Amino acid sequence: MGIAKKNMHGGQILANALVRQDVDLAFGVPGESFLPLLDGLVDHPQFRFITCRQEGGAAYMGEAYAKLTGKPGVVMVTRGPGASNAMIGIHTAYQDSTPMVLLVGQVGTDMVEREAFQEIDYRRMYSECAKWVGSIDRVDRIDEFVSHAFHIAQSGRKGPVVLALPEDVLYLTGEEKPTAAAHIVQPGLDRVIFADAMKQFSIAKNPMVLAGGGNWNKVACDHLRAWANREGVPIATSFRSQDLIDNRDPCYAGDLGIGANPALVKRIVEADVLLVIGERLGEMTTAGYSVLAPPKVNNTLVHVLSSPDELGRVYRPEFAINCSPENFCNALDEIKMTKEYSAKQMQTAHTEYLEWSTPVTVPGSLQLAQIMASLPNLIPRDAIITNGAGNFATWVHRFYPYGPIRSQLAPANGSMGYGLPAAIAAKIADPKRVVVAVCGDGDFMMNCQELATAARYESYPIILVVNNGMLGTIRMHQEREFTQRIMGTGLTNPDFIKFADSFGIPGYRVTQTKEFESAFTNALKSKRGALIELVLDPEVITPTKLLSKLAK
Repeated sequence: MGIAKKNMHGGQILANALVRQDVDLAFGVPGESFLPLLDGLVDHPQFRFITCRQEGGAAYMGEAYAKLTGKPGVVMVTRGPGASNAMIGIHTAYQDSTPMVLLVGQVGTDMVEREAFQEIDYRRMYSECAKWVGSIDRVDRIDEFVSHAFHIAQSGRKGPVVLALPEDVLYLTGEEKPTAAAHIVQPGLDRVIFADAMKQFSIAKNPMVLAGGGNWNKVACDHLRAWANREGVPIATSFRSQDLIDNRDPCYAGDLGIGANPALVKRIVEADVLLVIGERLGEMTTAGYSVLAPPKVNNTLVHVLSSPDELGRVYRPEFAINCSPENFCNALDEIKMTKEYSAKQMQTAHTEYLEWSTPVTVPGSLQLAQIMASLPNLIPRDAIITNGAGNFATWVHRFYPYGPIRSQLAPANGSMGYGLPAAIAAKIADPKRVVVAVCGDGDFMMNCQELATAARYESYPIILVVNNGMLGTIRMHQEREFTQRIMGTGLTNPDFIKFADSFGIPGYRVTQTKEFESAFTNALKSKRGALIELVLDPEVITPTKLLSKLAK
């Protein structure tokens, strides 16, 4: 006689399926639409559900957790308003190629298409920013759909997947169909195309490597770095992918992002063979598609991407290689540059990066460039630096030398409000590491409520709030396009020190550069993190430009 299978409700089956996918943590905001799932998780005491204060913050945390750990970030939100709030994190995960699984409550199957309370068609809603959107409409298919979701999220170009959970299905009882954890499916290397492409690279006089995108791991980064140093090849990174190569490594040439080093841009433009690994060559990395003009660039372009759908989409490369960064970089060891190539190019490129990242001086008593450049003397090399979007980020990207992979958490889709939730997620995932969130005042206030999440789970980052009393990026563009015709960019801020204190977090206000080190040292000693407000003169709009001098 066979062993009788236990009947359980759909929420329990779903909870068990998640645990079999090696999920032991999820971020979210509880909702009545998925109460059976929460009930099912009670049976797994090792599982941590991180209760956030808003679904946007929860989705950011799930995305940052996935970037940091390499595991899919799991987020649980309720239907309608909750799903809408979570959209911002899903868009971030999509453009950043980050594996995520968003579980969204849904109206019962008996109410679909009636515009029931908080009903939304998730397939239509998420169609532009998710790899797949499914709805589990049968209790006997829960394990199948979970397996599908985790396979899709981690295959090829990784990204977010959305599963809708009709409320009645979660309450129905059935038998589970245990399914093993998903495979991580990544494309291998076509050795023939690889040999032809790298033959061209090896005989180049001015070769250049550009690494970026979201499908990297430590193995791939180590192989690329070791090969580049051996052969003397300079490596640049794409927008907000600076931690793929330790910025102090001799092969590092800098990053292509907002306000990129003109010397690096010149190197990219003049490279006879450009090897791009993992990076789609999007708008921010190419300065609005001007550094590299599509569809046919002047360089010999070798483009390596995990997704065949992206190859040839914008740029027509000479060599299109559908391969994961790990599989490609593992094969680089056999490639040797010819004797005609001078390894001094790597040394010169790194020197140009060091010169560009040397702090500049601007008017005022607070020198933000000097502060960012001083951070490496105060924190370990594996410290995690997070940020959202705004002009303030220009200083950290240019003057802070990032450490090795997974020391930078930043949204490649330029999403404001990311830095604080990402920092909290990092402290939850890896509490022993130093985590510093660099935020603008507008950026910080978009998810400042998540300080309550930090307090609840005792996961306190150090928060630097650059306060210039305005939405600096938009004001900058406003002054350039419509001089002295200002509308909507001024901000009224709270007392940030009192705000931090209300959560038991120590706060410091810094108005002069010399005050920073003492405040930061105290923050490092604190068991509750800290908030350091950096009061920046509104005139100092970029590291090199004053607001009043931006007129055309």
